[in-house]
Amino acid sequence: MAIGKILVTGGSGFLGINLIRHLRAKGETDIRSLDIVPFDYPEKDSVELHTGDIRDVAAVARAMDGVSMVIHTAAALPLYSERDIMTTDVDGTRNLLAAAKQAGVTRFVMISSTAVYGIPDHHPLLETDKLTGVGPYGRAKIAAEEECIAFREQGMCVPIIRPKSFIGPERLGVFALFYDWAYTGHGFPMIGNGRNRYQLLDVEDLCEAIWLTMTLPAAVVNDTFNIGAKDFTTMREDYQAVLDDAGHGKKIRGFPAAPMIWTLRFLELLKLSPLYKWVYETASEDSFVSIEKAERVLGFRPKYSNKEALVRNYRWYVANLDAFRNASGVSHRVPWKQGILRLAKWFF
Repeated sequence: MAIGKILVTGGSGFLGINLIRHLRAKGETDIRSLDIVPFDYPEKDSVELHTGDIRDVAAVARAMDGVSMVIHTAAALPLYSERDIMTTDVDGTRNLLAAAKQAGVTRFVMISSTAVYGIPDHHPLLETDKLTGVGPYGRAKIAAEEECIAFREQGMCVPIIRPKSFIGPERLGVFALFYDWAYTGHGFPMIGNGRNRYQLLDVEDLCEAIWLTMTLPAAVVNDTFNIGAKDFTTMREDYQAVLDDAGHGKKIRGFPAAPMIWTLRFLELLKLSPLYKWVYETASEDSFVSIEKAERVLGFRPKYSNKEALVRNYRWYVANLDAFRNASGVSHRVPWKQGILRLAKWFF
C-alpha cells in the first residue's frame, strides 16, 4: 500500500536523490522535492519539484500541502557560514516541523548526524551517550534534534536517524579529493598511523534504514537510531582498497598526527585547505557507533562494508568524472576545492 505524498527536503542533494531513487524502486511514485538548489537529475519529470528555502515559512507551507510523510534531509553543511548552518539546520527544521504538524503529517523522519557526539572518549557510541557536538554543524544538529523531540512530545511520530559519514553514487565533497589522488596515480597521506577504526556507511544502506522508519509501526520507530556499516577494519586497510582498485600500486602513508593537525589548522585559518576541524581532528581517532539498536528494533541489515562502499563510490566517480571535472563548491554534490593540497599530492 502506497504511503501517500512524500516530501523529501534536500531532494537535489546527494542523499536526497539517492533516497528518491530508492523510494521509486520501492513503488512510491507520489514524491515531492523541496530544495533551494534546482533539481537537475534525469528523474526531474517523475518528481514534483518545489524550489525554495526551508527558512522561508511560506515556501515550506506550500511544499507541505497534501503531504502524508516528510523525510528531512536538507542541511547546511560544515563549510557553510555559522549563520547559514544555524538558521538552516535549526530554524529550518522548526519551520518544517510546525508546518507538518499543521498539515496533519503522519510521520516526520529527521536525518541528523553522529556529529552530535563530538569527539568522544569511548567507543562504540550509543544513542544514550552525551551529546557535545563539534563546531557549528554539530551544535546545530543537537539543537535540531531538540526541536524534533519537542514535537514528538506533542504527539507527532518523529524518528531521528544519526548516520555515520555516508558515501555512494553522487557523493563528492571531501571524498573527491581522495578519489582524484587515487585516479591520477598518487598515494594518499593519512593523519596518524591509520590503525584507528573509522566507520562509514553506504548511502543505499542509509536509504533502507530510512525506509524502515517510514514503514514500520509508529510505536516502533518513534525513537533515535544510530546507522552505520557493520563491517569495517582500520582506516589504512579500508582506504587502501580504493588505491588498489585504482591499479597504480600506490599505498596509504601515515604521518604523525599532531604536526599534521597543527598544519591543517593553520591552512584552514588561511583558507588554503578545504578540510575543517571535524575532518582532520577525528581522522586519526576511532569513530564508530553501535548499530545494535537499529538491528534489533528496525531489523536493519547493512549490505555494504566500508571497503565495498568506498570502492563503489570511487567507481562511480571515475565513470562520471567528465560531468563534474571543473565543478567545485561546498556541498556533497560537487568536489571541494583542494587549495594548497593540490600541490601536496605530487609528493605522493
